[in-house]
Amino acid sequence: MASPFDPATREALLARVRFYRDLGLTEFYRRPVDPALQAQFETKAETSEKLSAPSISRTPAGWMGNQDSDSSSLPASTSQEDSTIAPRKPITAPPEVAAHVPPADRLRALEIIREDIGDCTRCALHKGRNKLVFGDGSPNARLMFVGEGPGADEDAQGIPFVGKAGQLLNNMIAAMGLKREEVYIANVVKCRPPGNRTPEPEEGNTCSPFLFRQIDVIRPQVLVALGATAATYLLGARQPLAGLRGRVHAFRGSQLIITYHPAYLLRDPRQKKEAWADLQIAMRELGLKPPARS
Repeated sequence: MASPFDPATREALLARVRFYRDLGLTEFYRRPVDPALQAQFETKAETSEKLSAPSISRTPAGWMGNQDSDSSSLPASTSQEDSTIAPRKPITAPPEVAAHVPPADRLRALEIIREDIGDCTRCALHKGRNKLVFGDGSPNARLMFVGEGPGADEDAQGIPFVGKAGQLLNNMIAAMGLKREEVYIANVVKCRPPGNRTPEPEEGNTCSPFLFRQIDVIRPQVLVALGATAATYLLGARQPLAGLRGRVHAFRGSQLIITYHPAYLLRDPRQKKEAWADLQIAMRELGLKPPARS
């Protein structure tokens, strides 16, 4: 059946749907939808995704294999990586960039931030915490990764990305020609959310200022946001991940690259090629070439 709307009206309706969706209003989706209108919307989305897909080279074999995952230890942020995150409350805008910290003073500056956090009880996440997960890596790193929050393994050890998702991240770092100790890794929230759920806005807004202080101390040349939640809190706005990937964003004096969370890649290994394309953008900004295969 042909759509009763002319092209201009259909486009206006689609724009309004996207507007309300980005506001987090989804109840109206339960009403009957014109099949022709829905088909046009889906076709348009598929065409747009194909046109915007970046060119990629072969993904390194070291992290291409289909790996088993234990969902109890993986952040839950990543089941729908291309969608905006669920919370509807506002996300706090990032603070102003802090003064430059000389390289020789960066380790102590990070220690001061950790001391300021203390035995944190600022939000409800502390109630189920085993260990606070601050960050890991070189204070003078040129490359920094930001994830969502600790999983079960991270909560037990107090170190970010040490579970199955962390093993994959290590492989990704190695594929870039770097070692884990050469980069810096942190999360939006520093305590494990119950059931590895996505952090609530109150939790993310409370904890993310400490992340921004870490970023301002390290001043990485390239910052990689792992997943939709990290991208949301870094940019201060909810946007679909598909529209943020494949390009460089200027961010607090760094080049920000956005890609999929390793936990999502464990659930959907088909997206590893896309993630490798994103990492190649980061490598280009850093002047890196992948290590030669033996």
